Amino acid sequence: MIHNPEVGSSSLPRATKAIRSASGGLAILTLLAGSAGCNEAGSFTAQDEQSIRQVLADQEAAWDRGDVLTFMEGYADSVCFIGKNGRNCGKGAVTKNYLRNFPDKAAMGDLTFDLHEVLGLGPGHAWVTGNWTLHRQTDTLTGGFSLLWEEELGGWRILRDHSY
Repeated sequence: MIHNPEVGSSSLPRATKAIRSASGGLAILTLLAGSAGCNEAGSFTAQDEQSIRQVLADQEAAWDRGDVLTFMEGYADSVCFIGKNGRNCGKGAVTKNYLRNFPDKAAMGDLTFDLHEVLGLGPGHAWVTGNWTLHRQTDTLTGGFSLLWEEELGGWRILRDHSY
């Protein structure tokens, strides 16, 4: 573990301590602790990363066509979306929210993702961070995202989307 003088002599990285204290949840701490060996053979491969990048590329293309339903194929059925307006869980609720906020191609504009990192969290899970830019006729919006991914039978899907 990395020693961080800002948190004293604890062996936990500062980010892990912040998540632990903010959530109080052992499950998140356990998930992060399990990621220490994420690059071992057989856990998270270059092919897994490429698959995730392809899902995001497919989402960009669907969005740019004005196709929310195909865009939503990148999400797990049990997705939770956490944004500036709160938390929405379940693929149906998240889809309804997208359709309400982006009712047509003009509102959707042209979406671009700029990925910062794709990190394996062991077999079947990954963490992706990056920025998004939405170019529309009347404005340009930008923000960031953190995505927790899960590998399902049908491929990699977004389980948690924290966009801001």
